[in-house]
Amino acid sequence: MSASRPGPKARMAAGETLFGVWLELGSPMAAEVLAECGYDCAMMDMEHGPHSIGDTIGMMQAMKGTGCLPLTRIPANDPVAIKRVLDAGVRGVMVPSVNTAEEAEAAVAACRYPPRGKRGYAASIVRATRFGLDLEDYLRRFEEEELLVICQIETCEAVENIESIAAVEGVDLLFIGPNDLAADAGFFNRLDAPEVDAMVTRVEEACRAAGRGLGAIVSPNRSLAQLKASGGYRIILQDADVALLRDSARASLEAQRKAWG
Repeated sequence: MSASRPGPKARMAAGETLFGVWLELGSPMAAEVLAECGYDCAMMDMEHGPHSIGDTIGMMQAMKGTGCLPLTRIPANDPVAIKRVLDAGVRGVMVPSVNTAEEAEAAVAACRYPPRGKRGYAASIVRATRFGLDLEDYLRRFEEEELLVICQIETCEAVENIESIAAVEGVDLLFIGPNDLAADAGFFNRLDAPEVDAMVTRVEEACRAAGRGLGAIVSPNRSLAQLKASGGYRIILQDADVALLRDSARASLEAQRKAWG
């Protein structure tokens, strides 16, 4: 870990917003291309993407040397999954569908070594410490300066408990999952429903009150301008490798066929 560049926590505490990209393909080459394009972070999606822990390491190796922070969304709030991705070297963990303060506390505990948490110890041999070569530096700095714990708010239950979730020490950001939140509230694929907007507003207010950062994608009820005006959003994950490839390919093909006549 380099001490020359401020960690993500310091950057966000200074008011910086990180713009990232979802990595759904599990492709190191795609990860490398997008990291070289200048994204601040990349969220390797193990919840909906097909990739394994080995694929995740391959993507991180491809992004090494760029300024792109490797983050991972794990499949579930599972301490074993959290331990494995942290040992592999990710700088932040996104935990899906965190519904209570107790679940948020469990996620934080899984990310931290004793006595502050319950993360299993193999730091002297894992990739995160350069296989022990950066052991002391990692133990001294990682949890406070580098580690991002991101809890996703995706259900009505989570919104009802949002004030207590936002108050959990060690949670760095709450990331609103608008699609699942709308579906859970009975508005499947209707992100512009006023009821969904009201829930998002409640999450925003709770985070501001607790001093927690927010993360989001651009959606019908929150444009990029609205996210910026809110003032609390510190990670924007709008783009995805699949969508970028799909949309640019379709646009190019349509233009070629139109020009050909």
